[in-house]
Amino acid sequence: MHVFDAELEQLAHEIVRYSLDRIRMTPPLDGPTELGLLDGAPATVTPAGIGGSTALREFDERFSRACISVDHPGYLSFVPGAPSMASVMFDLVVGASSVYGGSWLEGAGAIHLENETLRWIADIAGFGPGAGGVFVSGGTAGNLSALAAARWRHRDRHGDRGRAVFLASAEAHSSVASAARIMDAEVVTVPADDDRRLTGSAVESVVAALDPAVRERVVAVVATSGTTNLGVIDDLDGLATVAETHGWWFHVDGAYGAAALAAPELRADFAGLERADSFIVDPHKWLFAPFDCCALIYADPDLARRAHTQSAGYLDVLTDSGEWNPSDYAHHLSRRARGLPLWFSLATHGTDAYAEAVRAGVAHARTAAELIDGHDRWDLVWGPRLSIVLFERPGWDADQHQAWSDALTAAGLGLVVPTKFEGRSVLRFCVINPLSDGDVLRRILDFEVPG
Repeated sequence: MHVFDAELEQLAHEIVRYSLDRIRMTPPLDGPTELGLLDGAPATVTPAGIGGSTALREFDERFSRACISVDHPGYLSFVPGAPSMASVMFDLVVGASSVYGGSWLEGAGAIHLENETLRWIADIAGFGPGAGGVFVSGGTAGNLSALAAARWRHRDRHGDRGRAVFLASAEAHSSVASAARIMDAEVVTVPADDDRRLTGSAVESVVAALDPAVRERVVAVVATSGTTNLGVIDDLDGLATVAETHGWWFHVDGAYGAAALAAPELRADFAGLERADSFIVDPHKWLFAPFDCCALIYADPDLARRAHTQSAGYLDVLTDSGEWNPSDYAHHLSRRARGLPLWFSLATHGTDAYAEAVRAGVAHARTAAELIDGHDRWDLVWGPRLSIVLFERPGWDADQHQAWSDALTAAGLGLVVPTKFEGRSVLRFCVINPLSDGDVLRRILDFEVPG
């Protein structure tokens, strides 16, 4: 099974050719329009196997066409991805190399390069020289790991006072509430201001009204630097001051928006982020890396190490080494060296190219807002904020917005799904891909449901 014979060598060439073809082409916008391909699909996992070439053909001709490529220029929903060719190609190398990315003992070279990449992210965020962290699978894992470290520090200082309490706004990502459920913690929701920002003064007001027994269980303030739905950056400086005053952990979820730090002229919008105890950013979103990759960075990694290090006889050789083991900085042990595709892309293109690519997303969002504002069928509702714009068709309800969205996808032009704003249905652009330019946006906005 493990012998690399002539048949496997031929299959390797086929897979590489297929991968290169996928990289070169504009990805198809398939998915919902191709779900019929799954009807009557043959079994592919069989006692005798169907052979690699057949399996690859089945994937290409049937199953891949019931998937949507998030790097299609018309994919403007949720938070898209646009991995660089360099990062995608190196993802093949990571898989082929069988590098274990959990410990320095087994993966020192890969971890060194990941740490160099994390250092660049920490630098553009203004973190000090002692900062460090780890690449985890996504923002949900990053937020959970950071908040687990926050609770550990609180209990180390004050003892176990009961269920931890996190303070966050209603605009916080759903993963914050998910982390609280997993940890059997509570989230106290703090009202955002008229600009949808969580502010330090609002946190102070809510905390002052809490029962003293609840107040002493507050562990952390969770801010967002680029909310998923609206692109809002919270009052990071004010929240940092409140957290420092009360001795709380200050965590910033920048899964989407903190990538804008790559463009130096945008960094002023994130003032206060450098005062956080931890923050995350997902390179598989706006830093042009493939799935799945979230950078989790701590101002004091030693606190995270003490919170997360696993102990067992078979791990003593690692935990007693004093080396940098990525398994010590999040709720994981086994991990692939998922930061390497980002490293390779940064090393290949340079950080200046990343700044230009981020600027393109911001510029295209501004173009989208201008096109909507001047369009005879659409109204601008919100934005642009970072690279997000909300719009609506006057007089349309949720069903009509959904019907337009479905028809757009069926036509292969784009994926633009509805969202909610102030309780009503609207449509939303999130522009990540530098190829999602004015021509793409104009074609989408000019689209009319046939008939």
